[in-house]
Amino acid sequence: MGQEASVPVDKGRRLEVIDAGFSRTGTLSYAYALEKLLDGPVHHTASQLFNREDSYCKEWNQIYRYRREGDRTQLLKALEDAFSGFAGATDVTAIDFLPELMELYPDAKFVLVTRPPAAWWKSFKSVADNAGSRAMGYITMPLPGIRWFIDTARGFFEAAEDRTGRKCNPLWIEQHNEYVRNLVPKERLLEVELGSGWEPLCKLLGKPIPKEPFPQVNEAAARDNFTLNILRKAAMAWAGIFTVIGVISYFTWQLEIRTFNR
Repeated sequence: MGQEASVPVDKGRRLEVIDAGFSRTGTLSYAYALEKLLDGPVHHTASQLFNREDSYCKEWNQIYRYRREGDRTQLLKALEDAFSGFAGATDVTAIDFLPELMELYPDAKFVLVTRPPAAWWKSFKSVADNAGSRAMGYITMPLPGIRWFIDTARGFFEAAEDRTGRKCNPLWIEQHNEYVRNLVPKERLLEVELGSGWEPLCKLLGKPIPKEPFPQVNEAAARDNFTLNILRKAAMAWAGIFTVIGVISYFTWQLEIRTFNR
């Protein structure tokens, strides 16, 4: 979570593979794996929304608003722009718009990565508890890009509730997986267990198996480290803001004293 963002160079590239697995099913590991196999940038939600420029992060905020408002025309246009140049996509910004992505990219293949519900819930619950934190929203207000995340996270949970028909719960992953199986035609869908390695993915894409190990990113550790970095950056930003306010207030006070004493 929060690793370096993959930024497209060739805007003509289109999505070839979409990881339809729920968040906390190795989405960052699969993003790295797909980058290797597709030889191109892969869109991973946290990497993009925590590391890209402010305008791009704000664009995702607007995308979820289009979804909320039911403006399908603008939604499709915005999604195509946001995914322009990416060869693959993983995590919530992909799974929240599967019907739209199927329409926009009719030749794309889908991978449904699954994991045991108990292990998934243990990993996901901390994300669910903190993603919509109002306090974090206020803390990150001075940080470009990141400041849009809290409102966008509200869209993540709204979309998940819509496709599962349930509020956040330990069975969300099974409900989501069933949704994907019913939505994506079998000939376009590969279902694999987390930890299956290169072979199923390479077979789907007709690629040779790399000699290097399959990427394995500890997303919980990455999340914790990144959260600490956010807090440090926010503390520095707020310290700078209050310093400027203090300096302005001091000189304003001095000016008023001098004016009064004339």
